Amino acid sequence: MIDNTRGIVAMLASVVVFIFNDALIKLAAETVPSVQAIGVRGLFATLWCALAVLATGAWRKMAYAVHPKVLLRGGLEAGAAIIYLIALFQIPFAIATAVNLSTPLILTVLAVLLLKEDVRWRRWTAVGVGFVGVLLVIQPRPGDINGWTWVALTGTFLGAFRDIIARHLPPAVPTLVVSFTTAITVAIVGCAWALAEGWQPIDARALGYIVASSLLLAIGYQFLVIALRSGGEISVMGSFRYSSILWALAIGYVVWGEVPNSLALAGIAVIVGSGLYILHRERVSR
Repeated sequence: MIDNTRGIVAMLASVVVFIFNDALIKLAAETVPSVQAIGVRGLFATLWCALAVLATGAWRKMAYAVHPKVLLRGGLEAGAAIIYLIALFQIPFAIATAVNLSTPLILTVLAVLLLKEDVRWRRWTAVGVGFVGVLLVIQPRPGDINGWTWVALTGTFLGAFRDIIARHLPPAVPTLVVSFTTAITVAIVGCAWALAEGWQPIDARALGYIVASSLLLAIGYQFLVIALRSGGEISVMGSFRYSSILWALAIGYVVWGEVPNSLALAGIAVIVGSGLYILHRERVSR
């Protein structure tokens, strides 16, 4: 039986880091165009990754930065982020979030089809129940679903394939090199798009949010790649992405004063229960 513990811990760490990164970039996007904020954040994330590469000696293997699979993963990351962002401008936030948090379901399907993982009914049920919990928290309205929802779903699928590609990266490629390539690809795409739309000045406060966000993004890249390369089952690790909604609610309450209603609280209980059940099954299986 595969021990998924290391992958689960790294995935949970990446979720925490990414959700705080999202909160900071949302604050920055209040005064800076979203695409420009993402591009500048990518530039600083590239800087942090480059410093880590130099400090750890991983620069000796920088040739792997242009390895086809590493470049493919970086391209999928940039494509997923930009496509999802386009859709986010056109549909309600709740609908876009619900689509994005379908990732664990998509990853479970891809893990079965592409990685030949043995996913049995208990895990399918737990993942499905977790998604129901997400819908209870977000409470999307069916009337808001339109063609842009499928665009958001396309970005989510690209993100899921990005995670699958990480499993097939050559073992000799340092995780920091993968993070560096991902960051610089997002930076190039985001900044190029922002320049095409017309670059806007960035005030000191927004720049501070972006710099802090970029540091968390670089750390998040590391945790995510570590999780996906841990050798654990992606169908198990992916389900713990649902925990991001719990952190999002907490940040929304502290920063923006958003108070979840009773239905959302019920959804939280469902998500937590789903995660605890998966952990329980993991212990029983071992």
